Amino acid sequence: MTHPPQVRPAHPPGPGPGRAPAPAPDSAPVSARGALLAAGSRLRATATTEPGRLRIIGAVLAALVVAFGAVTALEVSDRAASADDVVSRSQPLSADAASVYRSLADADTAASSGFLAGPAEEPAEVRERYERDIALASRLLVKAATAADGSSESGRQIATLNQELPVYTGRIETARAYNRQNLPLGGAHLRFANEQMTKVLLPAAQKLYDAESARLQQDEEEARFWPLASLTIGLAALGTLLWAQRCTYLRTHRVFNPGLLAATAATTAVLLWLAVGHTLARSSLAEARQEGQHSLDVLNDARISSLKARANENLVLVARGAVLTDDGKSDKYETEYTAGMVDLGKGLDRAGRLADDDAGRAPVASAADAVGEWRTRHRDVSTTDRAGDYEGALKKVIGAKGSTGETFDRVDEALEKALAHEQGEFTRAARDGRDALGGLPAGAAVLGVLGAAGAVVGVNRRLSEYR
Repeated sequence: MTHPPQVRPAHPPGPGPGRAPAPAPDSAPVSARGALLAAGSRLRATATTEPGRLRIIGAVLAALVVAFGAVTALEVSDRAASADDVVSRSQPLSADAASVYRSLADADTAASSGFLAGPAEEPAEVRERYERDIALASRLLVKAATAADGSSESGRQIATLNQELPVYTGRIETARAYNRQNLPLGGAHLRFANEQMTKVLLPAAQKLYDAESARLQQDEEEARFWPLASLTIGLAALGTLLWAQRCTYLRTHRVFNPGLLAATAATTAVLLWLAVGHTLARSSLAEARQEGQHSLDVLNDARISSLKARANENLVLVARGAVLTDDGKSDKYETEYTAGMVDLGKGLDRAGRLADDDAGRAPVASAADAVGEWRTRHRDVSTTDRAGDYEGALKKVIGAKGSTGETFDRVDEALEKALAHEQGEFTRAARDGRDALGGLPAGAAVLGVLGAAGAVVGVNRRLSEYR
């Protein structure tokens, strides 16, 4: 009898001697994917019921409103800080840098005026003016150094000024010492000091002013930049709230949901506050730049031109024709005086056009009149000097009455008055821009929380109808 062959069941091979057990498959990724799939399934199941949909809508609304309030608070805080920097840091530092330049140029002018008067007749007020200018420049440099990074452009120029200013004052004192002994070396040292002022100190002061003005412009642009993220999220939150209320009305035929209505009101209030406040801030900061800072820049340039012209006018008599232009045909200081007066005239014309009220135009017009008289008197000085009457020319330059120094003082006083007016205009407009953003960061945060709470309350009221 034939027996069918026996089939033995197959078993997975055991490890056997010397064989390592097979590693168990890594179940972590599978478990994670499973958890995500399960969560997705539960979310889809929840979304198929009305209570589930309401919970999802409530969570989305609360998240949007809170995000709107938080982003608005952050963005507006940044812009408010930049606007505050314009008022309290960058513009004052820019004005201080301009004052450093003006003080140095005025000190050079006073030094040359005192030298011309002679060691015995140097007016005390001229000497005091020189010392006051040097002290002011030194004090402003210390102030600027505390606010500047040593590796920045401002820090490098401040270091140059602090290093070179004592060298300049030392040369001025040497010139005075020789002048007291009636030695011609005094004039040479005065010219060396003037050369250091015009080629080292004033260029460094100009670079410092340019660096601080650039920082002012950067702060002003950052303060004026639109908060696009806040506006985008705010419009999305408002649109979602309106959509949710419409869906509620279509399902329940109830016109008002107090919670959702409160959330909509809070979101609308923040959105309007943001748009109006930032628009006002932008407008005021633009006014500060266009009607204040631009005028200040032009007036500072005009005042510097007047100081340079006055210093060169003095040096014409100090050098007595010993210093010529590069082509050897003209007196160097007379040529630079003429160029400075041209720049001064152009600057005053531009400042007059930029002035937007009588209080700003009047001092500029007064300065322009004094410049015209200064030119007339200078021509008389040149005629007298060419005739060989040095003492007569000297009197017409530094004399108390009828001199070019008298007209220069009138120009300087008028420009100082114009600068003070425009500084006040800038400060007023910049503060208005900063104040327009005041309270908005905190208000947006509070209203965002209240709006989110209103959305949750409104949705929970609908959920209660299913219990």
